[in-house]
Amino acid sequence: MINYREEIKRLKEEKDAHILAHFYQPDEVQEIADFVGDSYYLSKIGMDSPKSTIVFCGVSFMAESAKILSPNKKVLLPNNEAKCSMVELATKENVLKMKEKYPNAKVVSYINSSTDVKAISDACCTSSNALKVIQNIDAEEVIFIPDKNLGEYIQEQLPNKKLILWDGFCCVHQRVRADEIIKYKEILEGSTQVLVHPECIKEVRATADYIGSTGQIIQYASQNNADNFIIVTEEGILYQLNTKYPNKNFHNLNIICQPMKRITVEDIYESLVQEKNEIILEEDTRNQAYNALMKMHELGN
Repeated sequence: MINYREEIKRLKEEKDAHILAHFYQPDEVQEIADFVGDSYYLSKIGMDSPKSTIVFCGVSFMAESAKILSPNKKVLLPNNEAKCSMVELATKENVLKMKEKYPNAKVVSYINSSTDVKAISDACCTSSNALKVIQNIDAEEVIFIPDKNLGEYIQEQLPNKKLILWDGFCCVHQRVRADEIIKYKEILEGSTQVLVHPECIKEVRATADYIGSTGQIIQYASQNNADNFIIVTEEGILYQLNTKYPNKNFHNLNIICQPMKRITVEDIYESLVQEKNEIILEEDTRNQAYNALMKMHELGN
């Protein structure tokens, strides 16, 4: 019987590797990761890591982003089936057609997009820095790809900008309904704060006491003394919340992203042993996408 935890620890040293995990990963994956965070945090960690190998526990666009920023590192995705459906809603060809229609607009692509789309974007963003990126980009018109809900949320806060929204969405956050939150809140005793991810629809965002990225939600919860917190994003975030703040009461509506749950501890072990599922990108495309991601770090700070 393989002791995966001990073997992974040994293999990390042998392969000179760091394991990065998104907040939505299964508890047991977050437990063995060297770093756990949201997309923006992990993009910086991967770039700054002194290790030669990155094992990225997330979905494919995240691993690709790590490779874009760290071309000289070996980036491994433990399970090739970990894919984000939102990424497939915007293709390079369709984005180029949109650019022709709005020649004066700059293109900002959410990090939940393909490398090909990033490569034809003026800048990228994550949910934690989208507001700053769009606020600071040198354009009055911005084509925002692909999440219409996040784009709508940013537009509400930046009336001086014209956002041209793509018809894309996160299928997990899109399914959440406001009445579910209201009913759940009614059965809780004491004060309750509703913390919502901006990928949710407008009616759900309207129920929120706070709207933010996964990392921002965790930070907000750490500083608030409510009796209860309804966390309106993928349930994987509860592992970090419950671990860091065991005396607080966190609730979730059973919001699950199946692709984020595909990676197992055994996958990580096999990925390290076989160095399988390495991310390989065409260099010219990678370099163009790199410029968009670096522009994100410049505008989003």
